[in-house]
Amino acid sequence: MKGVGITEHLGSRIPTDLKFTDDHGRNVTLGEYFGDGKPVVLDLVYYDCPMLCTYVLNGVTTAAKQLPWTPGKEYRLVTISINPREHADLAAAKKAIYLHELGKPGAESGWSFLVGDSTQSRALADALGWQYYYDAKIKEYVHTAATFVLTPNGTISRYLYGIEYKPQDLKLALLEASEGKIGNTIDKLVLYCFHYDPNAKGYVLFAQNVMKIGGAVAVVVLGLFLLLLWRRERKSHSGAFPALKPR
Repeated sequence: MKGVGITEHLGSRIPTDLKFTDDHGRNVTLGEYFGDGKPVVLDLVYYDCPMLCTYVLNGVTTAAKQLPWTPGKEYRLVTISINPREHADLAAAKKAIYLHELGKPGAESGWSFLVGDSTQSRALADALGWQYYYDAKIKEYVHTAATFVLTPNGTISRYLYGIEYKPQDLKLALLEASEGKIGNTIDKLVLYCFHYDPNAKGYVLFAQNVMKIGGAVAVVVLGLFLLLLWRRERKSHSGAFPALKPR
């Protein structure tokens, strides 16, 4: 569709000096949600959207609900309206709905719903490569469905497409964006075994790395087995020739 789509800008930084209003009515800059070491899941929607935006937010909520992490602790969620006619009270109402659905205590400080001037949201959309327009005939914004995962300094790390997101894809995208700052050792091993496939639009097993880990595990197991054999051999030899007692 003309005027709608995504041109990926992976590795580019978004402008963090853009100004918005948060769900408490406070004037904020985008930079306030970056720089504290947490990766950010960002969505561009509008709160009165009759269909697609709701599906996107439902998809993010469903995936985030199944993660072992809480927004505000290991990562952040930032949702921004592209409709300049929407205000902080509507943002607050939407936030209350999705926090209830998420059901994670303490997530209130980690999921922010913002509104702002169209020049600010347009500048952000352009930086993300997310194209949209307002259709005056149907009085709706026309856009595609995607969620953006950014590094703690605001660099675009991954695009997740569609309205449903696999929890593992969201988790791997956050691990990737955090550059190893969140997740345990097993999480990092899992990330090493997967890579993002743009054709599949998701994370798939990376056979070469799986084989490397499998080979390393095999070497360790073999080493332990040989060590056990050596100890048993040594013990049997020492028992076969008892020390002579002096007369």
